[in-house]
Amino acid sequence: MNILDLCDEILLIILQKLNDIDVLYSLVGVESKLDKLACDNLFTTSIDLTSISSSEDNRSITNPILERFYTEILPRIQHNIQCLTLDSILINNVLEIGNYSKLCRLILVNLKYSDISDIFSGS
Repeated sequence: MNILDLCDEILLIILQKLNDIDVLYSLVGVESKLDKLACDNLFTTSIDLTSISSSEDNRSITNPILERFYTEILPRIQHNIQCLTLDSILINNVLEIGNYSKLCRLILVNLKYSDISDIFSGS
């Protein structure tokens, strides 16, 4: 038996046991059935990118995981995201990707700005 032979409901139960970022990174663009499930609202409503940008080495666009999120994953799921958690250093990269029409909560960690307007002015 192949994992793809399982019904969507069973696959969703299995995938819910995993970290949402891991599900997205591992399954988006891999195989059509798994791609569709990974892009489900269960995994795309609340995105926390701090787990892949938590160390100094991972804070640049040269990080292959972050780069894949910027170029492939976030553009595909941006319309589902309601809550976005990210390191403040990534704010410009992430917000330039597109239109987060359902975004109602933005959580910035390691915030180093003196004024919230600095975030949007690029200071």
